[in-house]
Amino acid sequence: MIHSRLARGTGGPRRAVLGAAVAAALAASLAGCGDSGAPRGAGATPTAVGATRLWPQLPPASTPAIDYGEADTETVKGVTAPGDAIHRVDPVAVVRAEVAAHPDDYSGPHAMYAQTVQRLKDCGERGARGGKCPVLQAYYRDLTGDGKDDMVLGIRFPAHQLAVRVYAFLRHRLVQVMGTSDSVVSVELAGRDVIIRSPSTLPGYEFRTVWSWDPHQNAMLAARDEILRVGPPTPPGRPTPAPSAAPSASPSASLSPSPTLSPSASGS
Repeated sequence: MIHSRLARGTGGPRRAVLGAAVAAALAASLAGCGDSGAPRGAGATPTAVGATRLWPQLPPASTPAIDYGEADTETVKGVTAPGDAIHRVDPVAVVRAEVAAHPDDYSGPHAMYAQTVQRLKDCGERGARGGKCPVLQAYYRDLTGDGKDDMVLGIRFPAHQLAVRVYAFLRHRLVQVMGTSDSVVSVELAGRDVIIRSPSTLPGYEFRTVWSWDPHQNAMLAARDEILRVGPPTPPGRPTPAPSAAPSASPSASLSPSPTLSPSASGS
């Protein structure tokens, strides 16, 4: 909303003086139109300054600076759907296939996500049936640009971690084209991007990562990673407040503004 900053006049004389001043200024501007038309200087122009490379003698880097898991796609074994209709894929079956494909992470007494496997027993055959089921409601949108819906899935992990997965049918195979897990404030869909907001150790700031489809890698990459100011910093001596919550704690409410987004029929 644009707030008007015009003064509220209370009498006719003030408006008359204002009108006379405007008329005089307009007449002066019109009189200037009768000039010779010669070019006029617009004042000094700032000099363009190009980028300056620092330490040009350093050799090129031989290893990546940070590993986001880009292009780490994985075919989901044993899960198919007639006509590659991803709406007919059972989200819980997809998670169980991931568990079977990664026994070191999910099984054994020292496995990182063993608790997740135990909670999978509370899931039904077609989605989350019990309150402890870690598989959240699936959402669908065309993220790869092929005109077909893809599936966005969330899995609750221990220590308040959330895994976000995106699945697409590529060459008649169900493929995980994005996978990440983190402490999450919110997950959003904007166009064909998946936006994940995560808390920062800096008071008053959050991380914002935008995942976008890359047709060259056939995967969703972390195209933009930012740290954003979301509130005032914590004064010295006070405890750091908890990260700000999303407008709604339920995935359906945070994603529902999109008219093309449809929730899974397998939700709890």
